[in-house]
Amino acid sequence: MSTSASAQGVTRARIVTALLRDGNKVLLCHRSPRRRRYPDVWDLPGGHVEPGELPGAALVRELREELGIEVAVPVGLPMREVRTDAFDMQIWLIESWTGTPVNAALDEHDDIAWFRDDELGELRLAHDSYLAMFTEALAVG
Repeated sequence: MSTSASAQGVTRARIVTALLRDGNKVLLCHRSPRRRRYPDVWDLPGGHVEPGELPGAALVRELREELGIEVAVPVGLPMREVRTDAFDMQIWLIESWTGTPVNAALDEHDDIAWFRDDELGELRLAHDSYLAMFTEALAVG
């Protein structure tokens, strides 16, 4: 697991995730209730940046591992960054991929699904900022 150090000297995980948008829907992964962190919530696909790995390359690897799809290494800055005491997360908007997303990480997720904007408010999401970000991303599309 790759980490970064904050000004206080606390080490935080470096995480990359993708907001996969297909028209008026976003793809989310349901984290298994057995997960130690953030169990039983809907989350973005992605994961930890490995030591020596660039964030874009980590995102490509994570989407291949978790969803069985191929994406281009993202160009430019992420659409959003989320920082907590435990992690620094970069989120990229991904609208083009090769393959059909499947739940290829059964040890991490017990389901994946596409959701429209009007369905998102009913979900238990992994982070408080997700709903506004999803709504914004779908409004632009």
